[in-house]
Amino acid sequence: MEAFTHLLLAGAASPLILVAVFLVVAIDGFFPPVPSETVVVALASIGFATGAPSPWLVLLVAAAGSFVGDNVAFAIGRRLGIDRFRFTRGPRTARLLRRVRGTLEARPASTVLTARFVPVGRVAVNVLAGSSAFPRRRFMLLSGVSGVVWATYSILIGVLAGAWLHDRPLLGAILGAAAALGIGLLVDRLPRQRRALRPARMGS
Repeated sequence: MEAFTHLLLAGAASPLILVAVFLVVAIDGFFPPVPSETVVVALASIGFATGAPSPWLVLLVAAAGSFVGDNVAFAIGRRLGIDRFRFTRGPRTARLLRRVRGTLEARPASTVLTARFVPVGRVAVNVLAGSSAFPRRRFMLLSGVSGVVWATYSILIGVLAGAWLHDRPLLGAILGAAAALGIGLLVDRLPRQRRALRPARMGS
């Protein structure tokens, strides 16, 4: 067990580990079985305890990988679409897709940010956004914000909660989704408040 611990710490101290983090998080953007959150949380915990890798570097690399992965999924949706696949033509799936599209149109920020904490939901929302008329620049902005929020959340779990929350991924996912939903709803509300203030300013 001691030998394994030393091997793990030596691997975590290698600069190549940051490359691995980037690839794992990016691939997770369009291939959900990859456990990117577990990797980021574990490395943040090790980095906080030993000083290598730096949790700040892990945060930056994880956020960058998340951004790339989300935009790959968006590009897949834009190029291939989603309605051409047979499994999306069933009545239940079609209703679900219509509901997600409606949510994406009405509350884009909260939908993209919240979906970042749900592995399969993240891919579905990003591909769906790409297959619809959702603006690419707006998606890039939201995916950048969601990547930073998710990476920060994962690093905080590793640094503050460590192994306790690492053994309870469901609790971590619920807390992360709740935080993302709150931030997303706030972001979605700001443009509405600005529109509501414009007539008042024009009338004054």
